[in-house]
Amino acid sequence: MRAGKLTHTIAIEREVETVKPSGHVSRTWATIATMRAEQKQGSATEFLAGFGEGTESNVIFLIRWPGIEITVADRITHAGKSYNIKSLVEIGRRRGLELRVSAA
Repeated sequence: MRAGKLTHTIAIEREVETVKPSGHVSRTWATIATMRAEQKQGSATEFLAGFGEGTESNVIFLIRWPGIEITVADRITHAGKSYNIKSLVEIGRRRGLELRVSAA
């Protein structure tokens, strides 16, 4: 993975629950890491949904090994858009991760 190709900044976010003194539970997204990434691929796939047509945007990001656990329950924010992580693929032996995501 070449440093010159890591031209995008992404934030990895995890959903956290906070309990207020009143007992109300609120869920928010907290940034657990900000890192540089290579945007490998971007495509829009059209599909038929139950109520009409729609589009799904799929993107692949390559990042260096983060040193923290990332799961498909986390999400990525890039350029003001949020993406759900669909799959994680290890590159080499802890050299990097390939994150396949779709627009939230």
